[in-house]
Formats: sequence, C-alpha cells, structure tokens
Amino acid sequence: MRRTPDAAVTSLPRAPRDEASARVRHYAITMGIRTFCFILVFAVQPMGWWTWVFAIAAAVLPYIAVVFANAGDDSVDTTVESPLMELETTAHEQQQSPQGPTVITVAETTARTAEPRP
Repeated sequence: MRRTPDAAVTSLPRAPRDEASARVRHYAITMGIRTFCFILVFAVQPMGWWTWVFAIAAAVLPYIAVVFANAGDDSVDTTVESPLMELETTAHEQQQSPQGPTVITVAETTARTAEPRP
C-alpha cells in the first residue's frame, strides 16, 4: 500500500466499526461494575451507609451505561481538513483582484401553441 504524505488522516472521524466496538466495550464495563455493586449490596455485612451507596450505584449505572452507549461520535462535529486548501499561493496570484462572476440571464416566455394545418 502506497502512503501519500499529504493525506490528513488524523482529521478523519473514527470508523463506524471501531466506534461501535468501543461503545459496546464501555457498556460492558459499566454493567460489570453494576453487577459487582449489586452483589456487594448483599455480600457486605453488617449493613451500613456503604450498602446504600452500592444499591444506588446498582440502580443508576444502567441509565448511565445506556446514555453513554447511545451517544456516539456523531454527536461531536468533526471537520475533515483538506491538504489542498493549505497550498501556498504566489505573490502574483495574491495581487490579482478576482473578477466578478459571469451572470447569465435567461428570459422565459410562454410556449406558443401550434396552429392546426388546414
């Protein structure tokens, strides 16, 4: 595979497959922590204030996991930089003033109806 030195690869967004696998991995980690907290609610004895912390975490973490799993990279605007836009211009090109655009006006008329031949 030939590499081009002017390609702006770092400004491209992540591949959809990589983004989806990262979201699934974060969801699985969060739900694993939630399962661990749920087990600790019943395993930690005697019950105290930390039992309530584990119970609240077990109740809130599914919501957090789903929200972060659904918020993908498409919520972040990424702009792709074109390497061609960064080319330097010569002094002669900078001094020339651009001419106004050529305007073409088309006049529309009603269509003539064909007269029947005798």
